[in-house]
Amino acid sequence: MRKEIDKIKILEKLIEESNNIVFFGGAGVSTESGIPDFRSEDGLYNQKYKYPPETILSHTFFMSYTEEFYKFYKEKMNVLMYEPNITHYYLAKLEQCGKLKAVITQNIDGLHQKAGSRVIYELHGNIFRNFCMKCRKQYDADIVFNSDSIPKCECGGVIKPDVVLYEETLNEDVVNNAIEKILNCELLIIGGTSLTVYPASSLINYYKGKNLVLINKDVTKFDNKANLVINDSLGNVFRKLDKNNYKTNN
Repeated sequence: MRKEIDKIKILEKLIEESNNIVFFGGAGVSTESGIPDFRSEDGLYNQKYKYPPETILSHTFFMSYTEEFYKFYKEKMNVLMYEPNITHYYLAKLEQCGKLKAVITQNIDGLHQKAGSRVIYELHGNIFRNFCMKCRKQYDADIVFNSDSIPKCECGGVIKPDVVLYEETLNEDVVNNAIEKILNCELLIIGGTSLTVYPASSLINYYKGKNLVLINKDVTKFDNKANLVINDSLGNVFRKLDKNNYKTNN
């Protein structure tokens, strides 16, 4: 216990001394809001379905079995009712006081926006953005999740969520902006991710600074690259920082 408390104090000091922080987060950021993850023992990928979730969430499956895709998507990917947690709010405060320059996320739930963050690079897209594949008209998520079957545009085209499916490439502008932020930051905090999903995990290799912090319940293959590793949930870590009354407006 003493060792972990000391690590929190080290992280607190790093944050206080840094004015160019970038946070890179994965599913562990949102699990404490109640959103299930994908790869844990109880995660989405370890549940039994007619088709494997990795297959359903692929571009090929979406194009070939669109109705089946949307049955799964509406049942398992609807996160509209969830709210941000301490991690989201704490990061938003860090941005508001000028310390945090960007959030880079693998999540598609939009909770960083709900918490108040503004500079966000969503590597895998966002369920709140949807577009017609024929005329490119934009649609809200409610239209998609409340549709009877396949959501259709008024022009007759299929509406697709603006999320990156398997077999699809990441948005080049988003990736380039994320790389630029990582290259130039003083402090890179990576949290709630096992760093196993490529190509997102490869972004860590662009960091050239001296203060790399990894916060994750389990060990990762990049732990040896970090100068501070905290094996705990993000909620516990940021609650302790908040309890220490760190002033984000100093």
